[in-house]
Amino acid sequence: MNKFPIGVSIIAGNEEKNISRCLDSVKGWVSEIVVVLNDDSSDRTEEIALSLGAAVHRHPWQGHRDQKNIALSYLKEPWALALDCDEEVSLELKEQIQAFVSADDDAYAGAYFPRVVWFMGRWIRHGDWYPDHSLRLFRKDKGIWEGVQEHDKVKLEGKAEKLSGDLYHYSFPNLDVQVEKMVFFGRLFFERKKDSAHRYGAASIVVRAWWRFFRAYVIKRGFMDGFAGYYIARANAFFVLYKYAKLKDESS
Repeated sequence: MNKFPIGVSIIAGNEEKNISRCLDSVKGWVSEIVVVLNDDSSDRTEEIALSLGAAVHRHPWQGHRDQKNIALSYLKEPWALALDCDEEVSLELKEQIQAFVSADDDAYAGAYFPRVVWFMGRWIRHGDWYPDHSLRLFRKDKGIWEGVQEHDKVKLEGKAEKLSGDLYHYSFPNLDVQVEKMVFFGRLFFERKKDSAHRYGAASIVVRAWWRFFRAYVIKRGFMDGFAGYYIARANAFFVLYKYAKLKDESS
């Protein structure tokens, strides 16, 4: 198979349970794979990545946004495909990426596509979690990671094409991991907002949480995903309640 002028950039910690699936979905058709590994990573992530053809560079953890920019800096190919270890390029998306890069249309600097989460034994295709369009493919000299640490995103110089193929996301292998991530991102939110002069009242917090549930479960049809859709809508509403309550409690 001819390789496409694409460099895959990945950041990783202890990801031995995920990284094989991710790399298997791109090896053989991209020209390079770069993994920036936390310098304190202690499992088999580096060994597995090397065995699947990736170049591995260890760096101290700088936060999601900055670590991703470090990974981009190692790429040599003109196109960058930024992935997380718990993601997998579907066959449909693979074909669309190949066609998009082959066309090399000067009108486009990148492409975005939907990300679908595997949760509670099913793909979640409604509510707040889908389609979760993500800009991950871009001309290397036209994109950079920006935003806050818990919500980083690619800033693109130019127009982005919309692809329809799914990027598979295995972010929550169980409910414990989902709750742990909620607490982790709640802490990041608090650290970013704690010095703000704005304060949130109890009524405002309750309304925000209620609206989050209603939007996800009713407006975005989360009910179509069965009990998983109900759980996600309730969990997202609680996350809103938690992070603003934490801000109110610890800033008072």
